[in-house]
Formats: sequence, structure tokens, C-alpha cells
Amino acid sequence: MAITPETLQLSDDAKRALLRISDNHLNALVAAWVGVWDEIGPELEAAVLELALNAKDGYVPRRDVAKSKRLAATLELATQRLEELADNIGETVGGDLAAIAREGRAAQTAMIKSQIPAAHISVVTDHTAAAPIDAMVARTLERIHKDTRPLPAAVIKSIKAELIRGIALGENPRKTGQRIVKRAEGRFNGGLTRAMMIARTEVLDVHRVGSQLSDQANTDILEGWRWHAALSARTCPSCLVNHGTMHAASEPGPIDHHQGRCARVPVAKSWAQLGFKGISEPEDAFPDAREWFDNLTEESQIQIMGRERLALLQSGSIEWQQLTTRTQNGNWRDSMTVTPLLALKA
Repeated sequence: MAITPETLQLSDDAKRALLRISDNHLNALVAAWVGVWDEIGPELEAAVLELALNAKDGYVPRRDVAKSKRLAATLELATQRLEELADNIGETVGGDLAAIAREGRAAQTAMIKSQIPAAHISVVTDHTAAAPIDAMVARTLERIHKDTRPLPAAVIKSIKAELIRGIALGENPRKTGQRIVKRAEGRFNGGLTRAMMIARTEVLDVHRVGSQLSDQANTDILEGWRWHAALSARTCPSCLVNHGTMHAASEPGPIDHHQGRCARVPVAKSWAQLGFKGISEPEDAFPDAREWFDNLTEESQIQIMGRERLALLQSGSIEWQQLTTRTQNGNWRDSMTVTPLLALKA
């Protein structure tokens, strides 16, 4: 059950390839969002200017904001465009989902083979049926649609709140109109941030499910899979703690947080268990997260943990495993997230 350097390299290569695909999706979403704002931004600014022309003593009553026909028409246009953007998220991502799942399956199979002697790789099952992938893609598209459906209403609500706050609290609309619209743009792009998170998270999970299909096809030669986090300054404490944990081949995962970049690395049974006689098995090359963390400078440790969380760990007030918590989310799957500082202190 030795994970080799080749296994880890294959895992890293698969992750990089997946993120390249995901980055293309995100670039397409950004371009679409920018295009819509280029259309509605000037209209919104014109509506604010119209309100300013009717202002008394530089003040626009809240009721005038609510009654503005031009503003209402602009927000209606924005709603229509946002609904189109939300619908297009599934189209942007959906065309690649089946291929991503197959890539996940192929990468996982290659990692299993990297742990088997070359003369015996025929024990590894390469093929799994297409039906599970098709069903998984359908479920993912349905989930994307469900998660993005509330976006337009939420974005418009936040833009309205920003407009009312900016115009109706005694500010001079003539001088602050552009600033008001700029803040409204920030609210608009909050929807983009949410859309990007949904898209990347679902793409990563589809790849993992493809990997799981390979594991399930090879349960007779696997001990299971091991959680593999990227050991870097960007890795959160929860993922560091879960790095290296063992899981059954049938178990989904890794169930890290939204947009988490962790991977599942298959772990083959020992060569002795598989009946490969007379050959020496290589040493396990899987890195130890705690050892890696302890060898960092204190500045780097603080960057990852935060000063107070690190102090609790160093003082022995908390254990390493307490840094991660399984979180339930009724609108999404369970995920392993960083334990809140207040909970650790308690």
C-alpha cells in the first residue's frame, strides 16, 4: 500500500489539468457578466442623474426612488439579463462535465497502476459503464440550475438597497451619482462571485465522482483512498488536518469546502496481500501534513492558522484534529470546514 512519487505526480497533473478547464469556465462567466454590466451600467447612471435633476436641496426622497419609471425599467432589464446569465452557467459548464468525469476516472486508474508492479497491471480495471457518468452529469446540471435560480432576485435586491442608501440618506446625487453606481456594480458582481463559486465547486466534485467510479471498479485491489491536500500557504487548516486520512473506496470525497482543491489518491493493497511474491515494495512517499506544517516559519504558520488559532495549538489547548469540523448544509453536501475560533476557545 505504498503511494509512489509517480502517484503523487499523476494526482498533481490531474489537478492542474482540471483547474485549467475550470479557469476557462470562470473566464467565460466573467466576460458574460462584464458584457451585461456594460449594457445596464450606463442606464443605471442615467436613471440616477434623472433623479438628481428632480432633487430638492440635494436630497432625493425614498419614495421618489421607488417611483422612478426609468430606474424601474433599468432594474427590470437587469433582472432579465441576470436570469439569462444564470441560465447560461449550466451551458458554460455543462458541455465539459462528462469529459471531466471521464478524466477523473482515467487519472484515478493511472494512479492505481502506478502502485502496481508493471508485470501485474492487468489486475487493474480500466473500464466502467457510461451510465453512471451520464446520470451524474444530469444531477450536477440540476443542482447548478437550483443553486443559480435565486441569483437574479438576490442581486437586484442588493442593488436596490445600495441605491436607496446612496440617494436617499441626504447625499448630493449630483456629486455622488457615479459613486452610487460604482457601489451598485459591486453588488452586481457579488452575483458573479457566487456564480463562479458554484461553477468551480461543481466541476471539482464531478471530477471526484469520476475518480470514485474507478475506485469502485477496483475495490478488490484497493485499501481505499487517501485525502490529498496541496501543502501550501493557501491550504486551509481543515484541509491540512484531513490530508492523509484514509477512506473506503466507496466513500465520496474529498468533501472539502466550496472551491476546495483537495484530491482523492487511491491506495492499493500491499503487494504481499495481492499475491505478488519475491519483489520488494517501495517506501510510501505520501507527505505528512503535520510534519510539513511544523517545519514552516512561524510567520507562515500564522498566515495559515491565524495568530490565535496557532497559539491554542502550540499551547496544547487544542489537538490537531480539532481544527476541522464536519458542516451540514441543507442546500449542498456536507463539507469539512475550519472549526470556528470561538468553538476552539470553548
